[in-house]
Amino acid sequence: MSFLRLTNPKFILPFIVIWFLILLLSPITFEDVNEFGLFSFIGVLGAIFANSTGAGGGVVFIPLFNELNFTEQQSVATSFAIQCFGMTAGAFTWWFHYKKEKTQLRLWQGFKRIISITTVCSIIGIWLVYGVQLTSPTSLHQSFSWFSLVLGLLIIVTVFFLKPHRERSQLYLFDWLALIFIGLFGGALTAWLSVGVGELLAIYLILRRFDISMAVAAAVIVSAFTVWAAIWQHTLIQFEVYWQVVLFAGPGAVLGGVFAKTLVTHLSATKLKLFFALWLLIIGLVGIK
Repeated sequence: MSFLRLTNPKFILPFIVIWFLILLLSPITFEDVNEFGLFSFIGVLGAIFANSTGAGGGVVFIPLFNELNFTEQQSVATSFAIQCFGMTAGAFTWWFHYKKEKTQLRLWQGFKRIISITTVCSIIGIWLVYGVQLTSPTSLHQSFSWFSLVLGLLIIVTVFFLKPHRERSQLYLFDWLALIFIGLFGGALTAWLSVGVGELLAIYLILRRFDISMAVAAAVIVSAFTVWAAIWQHTLIQFEVYWQVVLFAGPGAVLGGVFAKTLVTHLSATKLKLFFALWLLIIGLVGIK
C-alpha cells in the first residue's frame, strides 16, 4: 500500500521508466523531443510553484504559451491538461501528509469541510461559465496580467504583514459564506484563466490566520478537483489541448507535485514566495502596459 503512495521515493523511478516507455511508444519524432523536451522542466517548475504556494501552475504556463503564440483557447486548455497531472500529484501528497499527521494537526480541524464546500461551488462556477458560454470581460492577456499583479501583491502581504503565531482553526458563518463566494467566483475565473480558485482560497485562509500549510494543502486539493472538472470541456466537447506539450510537461508536473512539499521543507518558504511574488508583479506590470 505504501508503495502506491506518491510520497514514497520508490514511486519516482518506476514512474520515470513508464514515462520513457510511453514516449517510445507514442508517435513522436526526435525533432519533437528537441522541440518539446524543455516543457518537461517547465512542468516541474510550474508544479513546484503550484503545490508549494497554493497558486495554480497556470501562472507559469499561461505567460509562456502567450510568448509561443498559442491561441487563448490552446493556452487555457493545455494549462488545464498539465495541471491535471501536477495538481493531482500535489493533492495526493498533501492528503497523505494530512492522513499521516492528522492527530497532531490541531489547526487543520476544518480541512475537509473547507475542501468540500469550496470544491462543490468551484465546479458549479466553472460549469456555469461553460454552460451559458460566459466570456471573459477582457482578453486572456489583460485578465491574466491584472490577476498576476494582484496575486503578487497579496503574496507579499501574507509574507510581511501576517504574524504566524495568530493562527486559528474555527470556521464561522462569515467564513462559510466567503468560501461559497470564493468557490463560485474562483471557479468562473479558473474557466477563463486556468487559475483562480486555488489562489483565492489560499490567500483568504492565510489572511484569516489559518495555518499556512493547511491553506496551501486545501488550495491544492480544490484546484485538483477543479481542473479535472474543467478539462472535459477542452477535450470531449471541443479538443483544444496541445497534446505534444502535455506529453512532456504533464509527467514533469507529476514529479514537481511530488517534490514540492519536500522542497519547501528544506528551503525557505518565505524566500520562495517572495521570488514568485516578484515574478508575478513583473508579469503583471509588463502585461498591463
